[in-house]
Amino acid sequence: MAGDKTVETTGLLGWIDRRFPLSSLYKEHMSEYYAPKNFNFWYFFGSLALLVLVIQIVTGIFLVMNYKPDAELAFASVEYIMREVPGGWIIRYMHSTGASMFFVVVYLHMLRGLLYGSYRKPRELVWIFGVAIFLCLMAEAFLGYLLPWGQMSYWGAQVIVNLFAAIPFIGPELAIWIRGDYVVSDATLNRFFALHVIAIPLVLIGLVAAHLIALHEVGSNNPDGVEIKDGPKDEKGIPLDGIPFHPYYSVHDIVGVAGFLIVFAAIVFFAPEMGGYFLEFNNFIPADSMKTPPHIAPVWYFTPFYSMLRATTDDFTWLLAGASVLAALVFLIKGLPGKMRFLVPAILIAVAVALKVFDAKFWGVVAMGGTVVILFFLPWLDHSPVKSIRYRPTWHKLLYVIFMINFVMLGYLGTQPPSDLFNLLSQIGTVIYLAFFFLMPVWSRLGTFKPVPERVTFRAH
Repeated sequence: MAGDKTVETTGLLGWIDRRFPLSSLYKEHMSEYYAPKNFNFWYFFGSLALLVLVIQIVTGIFLVMNYKPDAELAFASVEYIMREVPGGWIIRYMHSTGASMFFVVVYLHMLRGLLYGSYRKPRELVWIFGVAIFLCLMAEAFLGYLLPWGQMSYWGAQVIVNLFAAIPFIGPELAIWIRGDYVVSDATLNRFFALHVIAIPLVLIGLVAAHLIALHEVGSNNPDGVEIKDGPKDEKGIPLDGIPFHPYYSVHDIVGVAGFLIVFAAIVFFAPEMGGYFLEFNNFIPADSMKTPPHIAPVWYFTPFYSMLRATTDDFTWLLAGASVLAALVFLIKGLPGKMRFLVPAILIAVAVALKVFDAKFWGVVAMGGTVVILFFLPWLDHSPVKSIRYRPTWHKLLYVIFMINFVMLGYLGTQPPSDLFNLLSQIGTVIYLAFFFLMPVWSRLGTFKPVPERVTFRAH
C-alpha cells in the first residue's frame, strides 16, 4: 500500500526516498489512490482548473517582467508588451483568456459538485476549501482587472471600491483603506499589483493544496453518490468499484485537456476579446478620471452578482422582508430538527427587521456578498436522503435547471444598461437564487426518491 517500504528503491530515486517520501507520495496520491470507476465528462473540470492555474502563473510571471505598476506608465507598458516584446501579445492574450476560462471551468466544476452532492458528508471540508478558492479567484480577478489601467479598469474599480463605503460605521474609512487614497490612483494601483502578484496567489496555492489533500483523505465522489470505501473490497482491501487514478484517470484527463486547449487556442488566436466579454473595448482607452464611460459593468464572470447588487432597491427590500417572514412561517409549520426548529425562523425575522433599518445600497452589497457566502453552508442546507441528482424526484431536477438558467440570465442582465424591465427581471432572478438556497432545508426533503444502488453503476466507454 501507500506506506509500504518493504521494497526499497535504488539509485537516485532510492537516495531521494531515504530523505524525502517521493515514492510514497506518488503512490498515495496517484498510483494507489483509488477513484470511482464511473467518472464522466463532468470530472474533467477539476484537472482543467489546475491546468489554467498553471497557465495563469506562468504567463503572469512573463507579464510582470515588462509591466510597470505606475499610473503614468501602466497603460503604455501593456501596449509595449503587446507591440514591442517578442511574443508579448500571445502571453497577454493567454493571460486575459485564461482569466475568463478559469471561471468557465470553475463554474462548471462547482455545478458538478452541486448536481452530484459532492458537498455532502464526508466532503464538507473539500467543498468549503473549494468555495474559499472561488472567493480567492474573484479577489484575484478583481485586483488584476485594474492593472491594464484602461477606462473600464479604472471606473470599474472606482465603482466596486465605493460599494464598501455603504457598510455602516466603518464603510467610508474601509473604502479609503482599500484604495490607499480618496480616489483610485497610483497608490491603489500599487497595492492592487502587490496583492494580485504576491499575496492572493500564495493564499490560492495553499487553498488548492488543502482542497486536494482533503479530497484524497475522504476519497472522490461519483455520479451515483455511492461511497466506494463502504462497498465490497478485494483481499488487499482495495475497493472493487475503484481504479488507480494513475494511469487511468491521468490518461483519461488528457482527452479533456486536449479539447480544452483547442478551444483555448482558438480564442487566443482568433477572438481574444470575445466580442468585448473577455476584453472590453473601453479598456483599450487609457484611464481618464475626468471622463466617465456611459455604461460601467464588470467582467462577465462577476455580472450575476452585480445584477443582484443592482436589483436591490428600496421597493425590493420590502419584498425581501416579506419573503423572510413567510419563510420563517414555513419553517415553523414544517419544522426543522433540534435547535434549528426555532433558531432559523428567529434569524429570518431578524433579517426582515434589519432590511428596513439599513438602506438599500448596504443591502445590495450584502446580497452580492451573501450570494457567495451562502455556498459555504450548502452541506448543511441540503437535507435530501440521497446525494446525486440521478436519484432525486423529477421536480428537483427541474429546480436545478431553473436555477442554472436563472444564473445565466442574471449574468446577461448584469452586462446590460439598467432599465425598468431588466431591473424587474434581476429582482425576480435574485429571489429565485436566494429561495433556492434558503428554502433548500424544506424542498430537498420532499418528493419520492429513487433507490440508490449499493455499488456504482458503470458502463465501459
